[in-house]
Amino acid sequence: QVQLVESGGGLVQAGASLRLSCSASGRTFSEYNIAWFRQAPGLEQEFVAGINTAGGRTYYGDSVKGRFTISRDNAKDTGYLQMNSLKPEDTAIYYCAAQHGAITVTTTPQWYAYWGQGTQVTVSS
Repeated sequence: QVQLVESGGGLVQAGASLRLSCSASGRTFSEYNIAWFRQAPGLEQEFVAGINTAGGRTYYGDSVKGRFTISRDNAKDTGYLQMNSLKPEDTAIYYCAAQHGAITVTTTPQWYAYWGQGTQVTVSS
């Protein structure tokens, strides 16, 4: 099992930046792809970004390309999501998820076996 804990959410104004962290424990972190999803009230879960085990390949949802950056530090068992130029429509609960690295990073939440509890990001206009 992999346990994931997100942190770094909060309330910011439009245009500000936040960095989310995803701390992992349990199985070997470097064996898992990591992704960030988000869910706003009344909307479906949305893929935000994903990164492969070694960190060499990253993937982004269209709505965040050019503004968000996903990264990881396998030595610290931690993943990150740097969010710049935040917009009110970025308001959501952000979840970190892990899938075994034998699978190519996917945008479908059902492929991710492990999830954190989520962290709230609220962007005011």
